[in-house]
Amino acid sequence: MLAVIVAAAPSAAPKTFSRDVWPILKTRCVNCHQAGEIAPMAFTSYKQTRPWAAAIREAVLSRKMPPWHAAPNAAHAFRNDRSLSNAEIQTIAAWAESGAPEGDPLPAYTPPPRQQGWVLGSPDKVVGIPGFPVPKTGPLPYSFLIVPLHFEHDTWVRAAEFRIEHRAVIHHINAFIRSPGSSFLAGFPIGPIFVPTVAERGKTREGERLFDRRQLLLGYEPGYFPMPWLEDGAKLIPAGSDLVFEMHYNPNGTEVTDHSELALYFAKAPPAERVVAIDTLRDLDLQIPPRDRDYHSKATMTLARPARLLSIQPHMHFRGKSMAIRAIYPDGTQSELLNVPKYDFLWQTTYVLKQPLELPAGTVLESVAGYDNSPDNPFNPDPNDTVKWGDQTFNEMHIAFLELVIEAKGDPDSLFQSQPKMIGTQTSGKH
Repeated sequence: MLAVIVAAAPSAAPKTFSRDVWPILKTRCVNCHQAGEIAPMAFTSYKQTRPWAAAIREAVLSRKMPPWHAAPNAAHAFRNDRSLSNAEIQTIAAWAESGAPEGDPLPAYTPPPRQQGWVLGSPDKVVGIPGFPVPKTGPLPYSFLIVPLHFEHDTWVRAAEFRIEHRAVIHHINAFIRSPGSSFLAGFPIGPIFVPTVAERGKTREGERLFDRRQLLLGYEPGYFPMPWLEDGAKLIPAGSDLVFEMHYNPNGTEVTDHSELALYFAKAPPAERVVAIDTLRDLDLQIPPRDRDYHSKATMTLARPARLLSIQPHMHFRGKSMAIRAIYPDGTQSELLNVPKYDFLWQTTYVLKQPLELPAGTVLESVAGYDNSPDNPFNPDPNDTVKWGDQTFNEMHIAFLELVIEAKGDPDSLFQSQPKMIGTQTSGKH
């Protein structure tokens, strides 16, 4: 008689921190979850991570973390996509559900070296904010600082990086390039921080071109992470230009003095392509009725010449809930560029395309933003207010910031089929 012994197939080995979970955390999470970064806890060792295992499981299953708000299965891939794959999510969930075992101990994590504390390395020039006093309570108006750069020649900047001292109190900091002869804040002092009116900020000279007046170099908002713009692309700072910081602080109950800095990284040679930032795909005249839970605002712009799309950053305030941006091509076909169905004011990601997208002349760029002004929005400052465009977070905004790529000697003002509107309806009644 032939005896046949059938061995049961061994069950899959339980997931461990060292073998299965740590490679995911190291790639996707520790940029923020380490000492000195924005996250409130570090995940750079098993001892640090183990107490948070259940919370990490819930965060990844709900896709709350890592913060990435673009809809899955997008038509275009993004270079800075932080989202986890389904396999990665299941690995972390299985590890937590099995008791979160460590596995073989790992050597201590050593973060990549940073030159002088900068993510992008040692900068060519650093421009600092000379101490902005943030009181315990607010709100605070937009404040400005003009800093001469003293560049004797046109200068190509391949990258820039903000180093923020007090992230918890900053709504945003924008760094603008102001060319010689610009009307932008003309007549205001150089050196001290000052507060102009909305009308003074929007003042222009008749016939002045948009990029001759100012151009955005770099912006910081919650969720910001530095990266170079393009392999052979850079932003241009004309000779004799000033740097203008636009600063908006949100007091949080603790009095601090902010000394944030901006680093510039120069291109070694003139690039083949020029990167330009566009902040004119916006609806300055939005008006959200009281208690409206599903208000929509639409903004469009038409390209007068070809360009390539490099990045998109949706920007709204606390009533913002969604934004979708699409391209409508001259032949009538359409392409969804970005869909953010669950916008989060606390994570204002810039979505950088893995491959810049060709946009032919005549392309219409359209942005549709959704807002919830109802009492069911837990972040709503006042559901009984009629909400218009304004600086403060109890007002609203609708901007789809874009970065477009043109040839290095191209004229960025030729991108627009018509001159963009600069000032819209007055803000809501609260100031």
